[in-house]
Amino acid sequence: MLPFAGLLLSVAAVPQLSPHFWHRHFGKVAAGWALLFLLPFAATYGVVLAAGEVLHTALGEYLPFTILLFALFVISGGIRIRSNMVGTPAINTGLLAFGAALASITGTTGAAMLLVRPLIQANLKRLHNAHVLVFFIFLVANIGGSLTPLGDPPLFLGFLQGVAFGWPFTHLIGPMLLGSVVLLGTFYMLDHRVWARDGGPRQVGPLRVGFRGLHNLFYLVAAVGAVLLSGVWKPGIELHVWHVAVPLQSVARDGLLLALAGLSWATTARRVRIENAFTWDPILEVVYLFAGIFLTILPVLAILRAGSAGALAPVVALSTGAGGLPDNVAYFWMTGLLSSFLDNAPTYLVFFNMAGGDPQALMGPLWDTLLAISAGSVFMGAMTYIGNAPNFMVRSIASERGIRMPSFLGYMGWSCAVLLPTFALVTMVFFRG
Repeated sequence: MLPFAGLLLSVAAVPQLSPHFWHRHFGKVAAGWALLFLLPFAATYGVVLAAGEVLHTALGEYLPFTILLFALFVISGGIRIRSNMVGTPAINTGLLAFGAALASITGTTGAAMLLVRPLIQANLKRLHNAHVLVFFIFLVANIGGSLTPLGDPPLFLGFLQGVAFGWPFTHLIGPMLLGSVVLLGTFYMLDHRVWARDGGPRQVGPLRVGFRGLHNLFYLVAAVGAVLLSGVWKPGIELHVWHVAVPLQSVARDGLLLALAGLSWATTARRVRIENAFTWDPILEVVYLFAGIFLTILPVLAILRAGSAGALAPVVALSTGAGGLPDNVAYFWMTGLLSSFLDNAPTYLVFFNMAGGDPQALMGPLWDTLLAISAGSVFMGAMTYIGNAPNFMVRSIASERGIRMPSFLGYMGWSCAVLLPTFALVTMVFFRG
């Protein structure tokens, strides 16, 4: 697991110690840590097994993950929201609330990419504005995507495993609303204090909002439909790439997403993306770094899947309560804390299977365990920049626009101070019994 830890440490420290080096060489850093895992693995278990693991991860997880993010990034980058909004506490709180509600419909990536630029523009003239983007990551890029399988990748994986489409809405709405209300209230009080202290700008004249590139909303809806189609259309046909079977519905989904991204690029006026300050840097950073993360995470997930027979058997034991029943508090915090540093989608699957893997049982007598796993993976993806891919993209876009975002550890300072008490409250209300 050392290469994975090394990659996380690099993401945390190198941008602060040498930002110029990181900007030019972050892809090489990620590749270096990936090779430090792959080469010894191939030497120990054979090149064939190593190549098979890489191909399986690439075709089954990494490429669908990056293609979806790429499509949403390109499409949402073609929608220009023009307004004279000024980032007052009321305006900012309203945007965060709207984004959190939108995230379950368009996905956290779609909502974040659609709203991050107008939010940045509204707050550029403020003396202190980084906290606005931090809470944006908390609410829009993570917790807001709790209510549908389209909102966040872990819930979509649950849908593919057999969890009913409407299950997240009927069960997660309580924890989502509690967490969101607490965070929005905390943000408003903090932002009002900062705004008053800095003598923040005020709204001058009536609020005006205009849009360009609205035809991209059709592409956005179509992208959501493509993802949904891959979960309900089961033709039973597979394409084989070496030893890896790829379902036809996955190929169709990824092809549709790439086609929609191409259509968005071709049909959107260039000036719209120029006005949005659209660049490829944020998505490239995600593509390179998550390639390293998806590879170096392989042994971590394998050890977790081994359960009580693996090196992390004490962790597995912590999730079992009296009488052999699942300890839902432990499931919420263990799923969440691992999702803070591992990719939250495969982490969800690990604990889904650790809890039995039977969707009917998990939606029935063990519904509170599935609730703990779902809430932990979605909510605590907000704990670090790497817990969920939109976190990194928001940080990159904000930094490009001149906002001094917190470092990796600085962001964790914010998340520990704000999110941990919120999650403790959610635990007391929903998982204590």
